[in-house]
Amino acid sequence: MYDLGDTVEMKKPHACQTNRWQIIRMGADIKIKCENCGHIVMMTRREFEKKMKKVLEKKKEE
Repeated sequence: MYDLGDTVEMKKPHACQTNRWQIIRMGADIKIKCENCGHIVMMTRREFEKKMKKVLEKKKEE
């Protein structure tokens, strides 16, 4: 599945032509940040699960 800090790929690319997003907040809503331009988007968990394609990288454990 996905977790806080993971990098995910969404089905549609962002306007800046990248498709890598980092999950920065999780709860009833999920907040993701574009890794190219830094734009932040918040959406419901249900909407996020519909729009997410796959997890690209798991968060690195320190």
